[in-house]
Order: sequence, then C-alpha cells, then structure tokens
Amino acid sequence: MPMRIRAVFAKTEPMRFTSHLDLYRAWERLLRRAGVELVFSQGYNPRPKLQLAAPLPLGITSQCEIIDFWLVKQQSELPQLRSKLLDEQPPGIEIQVLEIIDPSAPPLQKKVTAAEYQVRLLDQVLNLDQKIETMLDSESILREKRGKTYDLRPLIEELKFEGGESRSIEMLLKAQEGGTGRPEEVLRALDIPPENSRVERTRLVIEH
Repeated sequence: MPMRIRAVFAKTEPMRFTSHLDLYRAWERLLRRAGVELVFSQGYNPRPKLQLAAPLPLGITSQCEIIDFWLVKQQSELPQLRSKLLDEQPPGIEIQVLEIIDPSAPPLQKKVTAAEYQVRLLDQVLNLDQKIETMLDSESILREKRGKTYDLRPLIEELKFEGGESRSIEMLLKAQEGGTGRPEEVLRALDIPPENSRVERTRLVIEH
C-alpha cells in the first residue's frame, strides 16, 4: 500500500528566487537521489506524485513550507528516510520534520487557510502605524491584478508593525483557492516598494 509522507522544510536564501515549478523539480531530484521509490501519476507524461501546500512568491524565503509525497510502499523507517533526504538536500532546502500521513487525507492545498509573514523593512517608513491603522479600518482596498480589480481587505486577517530595531511588519493573510493575500500587494498598498523589504513566510495555517 502506498505510503504518504509529509515534510516541513525551510526555503532559504539560495532558493529565494526559485519558482514554484522549479521547487517541485528540486524535490523530484532530491527524492530521486535519495533512492526512494515514488508513486507516479497516470497518463502519457507520468510525474512523481507530489503536493506543495501553497505557492511562495519569488523573492520570499520561508521557514514553514510543506510538501507531501507518496512512496510505492514503506521502504525504510522514518528516521532512516530522514537521514537519506538530509544527505541529499540541496542548498536552499532545509528539511525540519517528516511525518506519515493518511494516504486518503484531502489534498494538502485544500487544507491551507492562511499564511503568516514577517516583513523586515530595509528603509524607514514614516507614519507606518497610522497607515496600518487606516488600512485595517478600511472597508475595502481595491487593487488591480492582471487587468482585473479585486478587494485586498478581506484577505488581510492581521497586520501589525513591530517598531524598534526590528522595523518589521507581521502579516496574517488568507491563503485559499480563489482568495490569497500576497505580502507584496499589502506593501504596495502601504506605499512601500516590495524591493525595500525582505519577506519570510513563518507559518502556514492548516485546517484540521
């Protein structure tokens, strides 16, 4: 019987500009080099069965990415599998946790409800507390994406400025199919150029 494994991993600086698709490919290579026998999809172009929890925009690092992969059968105990993967992980992927998941559990992407980000500001932003308060008090924040207008405000669950030396913004944004908050859009709405910050995803909220 196939075995479903869930890995929590960090996507660090060497992979900051690696796309969602290329991250899939990096995991395919990692698993292949580790010598694990994966379940493949059906059809003319079979691919290893992998599920990443939520796309991560380019230029953002993360401490909490999640991927599920399916083994043809139990090929080793979890500690031995972890050791194999750690030996092969490339720069930019740091595996933190492995666990066995029910193979029939819902797709990982459907379980993510929100994502938390920490935004470190590289330059001082005047009146940021006031700008954030105004944003949270707004009934709507209309933005444009691919030529279509959408409301950013319902996608922002929490927004908080941490002053002092850290000069960072904590964001909790919805991350669901059909409605995902993007930290760079929040920054633009605050009149902060995204390139004047470093963004890291710190938590994915998974529905249990």
